[in-house]
Amino acid sequence: MATPRNTSRKFLGRLSLPERTFVADALRTETVGGMLLLVAAVTALIWANTPLKDTYETVLDFHVGPAALGLDLSLQHWAADGLLAVFFFVAGIELKRELVAGDLRDPRAAALPVAAALCGMAVPALVYTLTNVTGGGSLAGWAVPTATDIAFALAVLAVIGTSLPSALRAFLLTLAVVDDLFAILIIAVFFTDDLNFAALGGALVGLAVFWLLLRKGVRGWYVYVPLALVIWGLMYNSGIHATIAGVSMGLMLRCTTRTEDGEERSPGERVEHLVRPLSAGLAVPLFALFSAGVSVSGGVLGDVFTQPETLGVVLGLVVGKTVGIFGGTWLTARFTRASLSDDLAWADVFAVASLAGIGFTVSLLIGELAFDGDPALTDGVKAAVLSGSLIAALAATVLLKIRNARYRQLWEAEERDDDLDGIPDIYEEHDPAYHLRMADIYEGKAAEHRRLAVLKAAELEAAERDRLAEVAGGAGDVGDGPA
Repeated sequence: MATPRNTSRKFLGRLSLPERTFVADALRTETVGGMLLLVAAVTALIWANTPLKDTYETVLDFHVGPAALGLDLSLQHWAADGLLAVFFFVAGIELKRELVAGDLRDPRAAALPVAAALCGMAVPALVYTLTNVTGGGSLAGWAVPTATDIAFALAVLAVIGTSLPSALRAFLLTLAVVDDLFAILIIAVFFTDDLNFAALGGALVGLAVFWLLLRKGVRGWYVYVPLALVIWGLMYNSGIHATIAGVSMGLMLRCTTRTEDGEERSPGERVEHLVRPLSAGLAVPLFALFSAGVSVSGGVLGDVFTQPETLGVVLGLVVGKTVGIFGGTWLTARFTRASLSDDLAWADVFAVASLAGIGFTVSLLIGELAFDGDPALTDGVKAAVLSGSLIAALAATVLLKIRNARYRQLWEAEERDDDLDGIPDIYEEHDPAYHLRMADIYEGKAAEHRRLAVLKAAELEAAERDRLAEVAGGAGDVGDGPA
């Protein structure tokens, strides 16, 4: 009788070397951007809670832009609609790359992170809805706790100093990418004002021209940047949130490498490498500076945990995100016969799920859209997003620190490069050339040890001769003394 074949797949296992390199480069920039985001958020909170708070409001409401084009906007508006378009442009490139060259290109491999991300959005929305149905609050903010802020999450990892393995970091990044995709759909479907079909038609024509230029291989920022600005302006005036223009253009970039043409990186990866620092280091921190400044007092913080709308946001981020992502991952693994990597435990998935409860940038944006026209509730929801993200960060810190010794072992194994060829040894275990290089290294070390041993033996022999000579000299001196 034949032995049944084991069809179990491992997930959260070791990444391929190209994927690991891409994830490391992307997260390095996001980590720096996350630190700047953290600084910007703290600055906004301090600014809005000092005697200078009137100047903060003045800056937010300062209008600039051509009124004739319908773009006479406040700085806060420019940050939400303009700067975040850059953020969503990068998100679009990330999503395109994941779909054609990353983890999401394989439907079987994509099933788990996509299911986890979907559950990680559905459960927070359900938690918010139940909280407000039972408490008699507004259901308008159901989408606020559905987003994950990857930059802020990475900033937390940098602050607490945990050595999270690359597989878990990649899982967190994939969750955030899928989150961003559905956040874009939520914004486009649920927060679209009355449509201006002429402007929308112009934006679609502009996107078609953008796509055609890309397919024809036209290069030059001086072509694409002015065209992108025109598309953005038309999309804004169409009534659809202007960030949709950014993600649409990002999705159009080619993210596959043509090795036959001598390409080392695809156009999408090259553009992302150039624009990501602008997004993570400037656009998102400035948005945080203009959006995170809410008045914080005992009364405001108390209202966060008593008003149904704000309590729903906090519970959605802290409880909904964790339960949704962990539950979605566990259920998908169970029903697809996938098994967790031998190097990790389900406690690690739970810790990452709690870290995903940090919802900042997109949550603040959706909060502003959901409660537009109600400044008091908008500020309350912002305070709830900050409070929920802080609680999620503290919970994740505790959970990750408990397992940090194991993470450090995995990280050191991933980073070890004894042959100094720039490729971690763990990726060369089956390469004969690697073992030959290591044999040469060990032979060189052995020869050096033999040389040192010979020198040491010679030194000991010389020392022994000197000792014997001293002993013989001493005995002669005694014999020559008086009788």
